[in-house]
Amino acid sequence: MGINMTALLPISVTRIQVPKPTSGEMFSFRKLWAFTGPGFLMSIAYLDPGNIESDLQAGSVAGFRLLWILMSATILGLLMQRLSARLGVVTGMHLAEICYTQYPKVPRLVLWIMVEIAIIGSDMQEVIGTAIAFYLLSDGKIPLYAGVIITIADTFTFLLLDKYGLRKLEAFFGFLITAMAITFGYQYVIVKPDQGEVIKGLFVPYCDGCGPKQILQAVGIIGAIIMPHNIYLHSALVKSREVDKTDKQEVKEANKYFFIEAAIALFVSFIINLFVTAVFAEGFNVQNSTEVYSNCLLNDIPHADVFNTSSLDVDIFKGGVFLGCQFGLAAMYIWAVGILAAGQSSTMTGTYTGQFVMEGFLNLKWKRWQRVLLTRSIAILPTILVAVFSGINDLTRMNDLLNVLMSLQLPFALIPILSFTSATFIMGEFVNGIVMRVIASLLTLTVIAINIYFVVVYVQDLPHHWWIFLSIAIIVFLYLLFVLYLTWFCLVIMGCDFLLKIPCLTCLSPLYILTHSNAELTESTELSQENPATFTALPSN
Repeated sequence: MGINMTALLPISVTRIQVPKPTSGEMFSFRKLWAFTGPGFLMSIAYLDPGNIESDLQAGSVAGFRLLWILMSATILGLLMQRLSARLGVVTGMHLAEICYTQYPKVPRLVLWIMVEIAIIGSDMQEVIGTAIAFYLLSDGKIPLYAGVIITIADTFTFLLLDKYGLRKLEAFFGFLITAMAITFGYQYVIVKPDQGEVIKGLFVPYCDGCGPKQILQAVGIIGAIIMPHNIYLHSALVKSREVDKTDKQEVKEANKYFFIEAAIALFVSFIINLFVTAVFAEGFNVQNSTEVYSNCLLNDIPHADVFNTSSLDVDIFKGGVFLGCQFGLAAMYIWAVGILAAGQSSTMTGTYTGQFVMEGFLNLKWKRWQRVLLTRSIAILPTILVAVFSGINDLTRMNDLLNVLMSLQLPFALIPILSFTSATFIMGEFVNGIVMRVIASLLTLTVIAINIYFVVVYVQDLPHHWWIFLSIAIIVFLYLLFVLYLTWFCLVIMGCDFLLKIPCLTCLSPLYILTHSNAELTESTELSQENPATFTALPSN
């Protein structure tokens, strides 16, 4: 049972043609332009409202001291996106499709649910960010619940752009990224951060005087920057370019240009994240909320009451009000425009990711409006309830919880992409080298350690009831058990045959699929080993 890969393209058009390889040519801007697009669509996930909130909180609680972690997380993210793009180019399939062909049914369904949770969590962050942006831009005349509802209509409206061609859609995303660069760059210019401190924060790994709050924010940056569903998205987006998988030189060149394009796109996203962190590291230096509140009243800034408290903390909403209080009303509106661009662009890419994941894991074809309606409803219903019955502070607290959720879902993207890009029968000569395997493995272990740290911190703040601790213990046990299974699967698929001696796991191994299926499967496997560029969808058990 094969998978129709043409049907999984982000829009209903033929693939974009790219120039053929030329002997002796090292680099061509014309070819780079032909491959430009998927990386910038992918980079939107590095600029969603959840990331923006993580940036401003990092700057407000730790100053410039966490910039080096922001840069390191972006570099690690680039390495994982490189694996994702290579998988899509070499195999002609995206990560969810290969999960469908290689994982047994039960683990595959569990993995699909985990990825869907990540998508819905990200979707909720985007809805929250968009609603707050509308609230700020309208001076509160558009209530939060109305802003949440608006996201349904505008998502459908923007998705109509794909009817006009992929290049136009990519250009629109480029416009939204430019809007973010201009708006957040404007904040950077008017705040004028200390450039010496910026450079020190980027290149000197330090965190002098960091307490638990700063450390928690530091580990939260990784979960906010490296998005699990984004790894699935990038492997699908690269399929929009016409690459002959039987021509190794063409595959190699496509990998090169996709990596260059992704590096440029993530560099742009890093600069925007840097703008936000540095603005709040420099500007958020008052000693108490009284001074901010006085400035708000002096400048006649709306929503000044948010700082009429004894404590001074910051989130997307308060960040915009704070900028207005300190630097004028225009700064608040410009901030809101940047948040709106971040929310709108990321909500569109989230919709595409949901389409790819559902169709890949389940081999199920839904019309896009049906998929949008489902994901929008799941994301909007709990958000609108909070918006109606609570308030904007509860929305931002929900955003913090969703950042933790994103971090918890990361292993369910990192382990599969490491597994399949390290499998020779899938990647052939493009298989991961030992250095890449070590780096990706260390990153995955770091993420799992961060997740455990997050759980410990959040458990300490929960009510001390035995049933709460019992429930958390069961969830953590099942979580770690599934992560261990994915790790075991990864090691087996990379050649650690001795792990197959565990009897209870034999039926869940990839080698079981490859050796206990019909002759058609064996034949296609042998073909993929001879020429991995012709790797096709294998039947699932």
